[in-house]
Amino acid sequence: MRVAFFDTKPYDIPGFERSIENKDITIKFYEAKLCPDTVQLAEGYDAVCIFVNDTVNKEVIDKLHGYGVKLIALRCAGYNNVDIKYCYGKIHVVHVPEYSPYAVAEHTMAMLLALVRRIHKAYNRTREFNFSLNGFTGFDLHGKTVGIIGTGKIGCVFGDICRGFGMRTVAYDPFPRGNAGFEYLSLNELFEQSDIISLHCPLIAETKHMIDEQAIARMKKGVIIINTSRGGLIDTESLIKGIKERKIGGACLDVYEEEGDIFFNDLSGHIMDDDTLARLISMPNVIVTGHQAFLTEEALNNIAQTTVNNIISFFINGTCENELCYRCGKVERCKYTRDKKCF
Repeated sequence: MRVAFFDTKPYDIPGFERSIENKDITIKFYEAKLCPDTVQLAEGYDAVCIFVNDTVNKEVIDKLHGYGVKLIALRCAGYNNVDIKYCYGKIHVVHVPEYSPYAVAEHTMAMLLALVRRIHKAYNRTREFNFSLNGFTGFDLHGKTVGIIGTGKIGCVFGDICRGFGMRTVAYDPFPRGNAGFEYLSLNELFEQSDIISLHCPLIAETKHMIDEQAIARMKKGVIIINTSRGGLIDTESLIKGIKERKIGGACLDVYEEEGDIFFNDLSGHIMDDDTLARLISMPNVIVTGHQAFLTEEALNNIAQTTVNNIISFFINGTCENELCYRCGKVERCKYTRDKKCF
């Protein structure tokens, strides 16, 4: 089994090299992202392994199919960068539905604490030996209401963390979990009642720009918005407008709507061409991290092991429980049993 591995970063390689030891898998690591300009690198391979900012559109899918590539192995949970519908009947797609919900949930809480207690500002101030506390007044999380949108494993772990702080946890999910400890509300009720809103849902057609001007208008004045899921869940211009109008009290963003050519790269020696992101980063009540919520040793090892197992299962066993498919139009919530390939 020969695998072309795209968008490689130094921290990707050790876990994958360990995971393929004594296995009949060869991986070629490419730094380039998969896109129409680089897809020719996949010629002669059985599978491609991709990440969140690789582009798998119709053009790429047709070329992969023509090269004889049989599998697209996402080493992440999200799949909004892959045209799953167009893949059906041509190339199979698998993903890593979970790797470490604790990694993302803990990063979410870390960002929230840093913002509300002004830790990011205090760090910069004390490095200049300025120990003034002016402008650092925060607020207690205890007793506040946090609204969690999406109650998969990450959302549930974040809810557990919030309850440990003495917070009231409410949630919205079209598929509520029983005994999850949440008070489920409608989306509008969640917007209206929450002091803090945290996004933990996939980016699909139904969730794109779910945080827009209309949604923000329903929120409490001073609400904190956290996004460690996918950038496209938030209409960035509406977010900026809400912050400038003092409707939104702060934002914690580990993802960004137009992050594709920016995140995971060192641009410190360049002029930032993206004026929208530059505006966000310049705001004192906004914390931006570069899609690092997943980045723990445990998560990297789990991602590598699950991805390799997905590849082995597909090629050796002829099926994979983590396959994404458009057979019934439901992708993950497929009504068919996973005892064979989807096509």
